[in-house]
Amino acid sequence: MKILREPLLHFLALGLGLFVLFALVRSDDPELRNEIVVTQARIEQIAELWSRTWQRPPTQMELEGLIEEYIREEVLYREALAMGLDENDTIVRRRLRQKIEFLTDDLTAAVEPGEEVLQAFLDANLDSFRTPARLSFEHVYLSPDRRGEKLNEDAAAILADLRSDTVERSTVGDPILLPEELHSTDTLEVERLFGKEFAERILALPQGDWGGPVESAYGSHLVRLHDLEPASIPGLEEVRAQVERDWRAARRAEFGEAFYQGLRERYSIRVETPDPGPEVEEPRP
Repeated sequence: MKILREPLLHFLALGLGLFVLFALVRSDDPELRNEIVVTQARIEQIAELWSRTWQRPPTQMELEGLIEEYIREEVLYREALAMGLDENDTIVRRRLRQKIEFLTDDLTAAVEPGEEVLQAFLDANLDSFRTPARLSFEHVYLSPDRRGEKLNEDAAAILADLRSDTVERSTVGDPILLPEELHSTDTLEVERLFGKEFAERILALPQGDWGGPVESAYGSHLVRLHDLEPASIPGLEEVRAQVERDWRAARRAEFGEAFYQGLRERYSIRVETPDPGPEVEEPRP
């Protein structure tokens, strides 16, 4: 199966194996549990963190103090775990959960998608990368509140005058705070200003002539469409960075869930049903 050849599954299997291995080999020997080893690698890490903060390496006395502080932290940390102080602590629980989730994020970050993978992701999510249509138009606004039952009659008369060039656009129509002309504006902006139905309908108008009326969230409009650049699908080379970013986000979510489900299967889960108690009547309005 193709999914079995997915490189990320191999990383997830490795991650699960590490957790299982840790559970099998960790010792219950009290002497080993109480042993604290400050390795050379740990000392170098402590010194590196100091250097990043103070922009210089620590002196020998400072390094000894840092090591002692690390030992103090380790001793108190282990004693806190032994006393169960980490239990029922929401902040600790959330932090530990985050650290597990960071592990799965690191696994997905290690995988580099090929061109075929990114192209397939682009093909499967075309709407997310589609370049919206751009258009230029002008319009005359007709207020339903001002014109009432004469709205349709007025719209037909003004439309005829506009088409015959017997009136200027600026001399007809009702005032509105929206711009009367828009130039090279994408349909998303038109939707924001006038509403989705208006944006969809004016795309179907013939270019160069007045048409309508077209309804918006405010009322009726007579519209002349000047230019229209149809929506397009960019090539992978144009949006590769965005495609890869979205692909990684999708993989993190997908394999993070698979990782969790794999761990969840190791547990027997029982959810107790709470006692509903006495029935409470809904408050009357």
